[in-house]
Amino acid sequence: MKAIVLKEIGSPENLILAEVPLPKIKDNEVLVQVKAIAINPVDAFVRRNQAALEMIYALKGDEENIILGWDVAGIVTEVGSAVTKFKTGDEVFGNFNFIGQANAYAEFVAAPEEELVIKPANVSFEAAAGATMAALTAWASLVKFAKVKKDDKIIIYGASGGVGHYAVQIAKHFGAYVIGVASGDNKDFVLGLGADEFFDYKTQKVEDFINDADIVHDAVWVEADVNSTEDTHLARSLKTIKKGGILSSIVVYPDQQFIDKAKAEKNITVQRVNVTPNDSYLKDIENIAELLSAGEIKTHISHLFPLADMAKAHEIIQTKNAVGKIILVP
Repeated sequence: MKAIVLKEIGSPENLILAEVPLPKIKDNEVLVQVKAIAINPVDAFVRRNQAALEMIYALKGDEENIILGWDVAGIVTEVGSAVTKFKTGDEVFGNFNFIGQANAYAEFVAAPEEELVIKPANVSFEAAAGATMAALTAWASLVKFAKVKKDDKIIIYGASGGVGHYAVQIAKHFGAYVIGVASGDNKDFVLGLGADEFFDYKTQKVEDFINDADIVHDAVWVEADVNSTEDTHLARSLKTIKKGGILSSIVVYPDQQFIDKAKAEKNITVQRVNVTPNDSYLKDIENIAELLSAGEIKTHISHLFPLADMAKAHEIIQTKNAVGKIILVP
């Protein structure tokens, strides 16, 4: 089969189309013919960072081929002897083996049955693949951690991005009042998702206008130490939240000092939220599937590439300014 192999840590050009062996499934796995693959900023981070490759991809050192990727949608072509949930021909999608080796940049993948769900018949493979890691992250942030409810005032930074555009739609599904923050070029897109207000982060400081948000969902990629100064991005986010509110950080890891200070000064709960293996994963992605099927959330696909153009897709995702999702098809 064809797959995208990472030849060595470094630039997108190190992602090479190659012929590799078809994966062999375990008793609890299914073989999936991949119809669509979604990529995320973490993919590019792993590609160019040895420590991330070792931790997130769980590099052992004896792999014949390093194949990145975790988000797929496709058709079951073979089932393991212990599999009871799926049969040949089923259309499925999921984010699987994260953290670990999913080897999703390929024409076929071997996936654990407990980490896939049936794709709704009225949802395309491309849309389903997009709504995996990114939608699950938005769900974990707003629903599981922040427990969003009707009439909550929510600020969503990075509202036009992969996670952010799902976050806007999920928040609106629960009846929240949504303030989207993104580049001014994406104003119409973010308002079109259902946001009630929009701020252009390049020309406006949200903290100069809002100080009573219930929840801040912060998915902005920044490199600064959140505790190096009072003027860091997360510190400014705290200024927009009312007492007793919630700050959900999707990218930056706030340290304990920052967390304790937010709690002491304004009783704000701060947590770094991401998608990790847990007992509720299956229910979470089933909820995502239901929202997709009902049209409550939609995947915006800004770029659709053939598998061979993975390097080009990585060039875009690593800018951290991609709108919606980037999807590839084998």
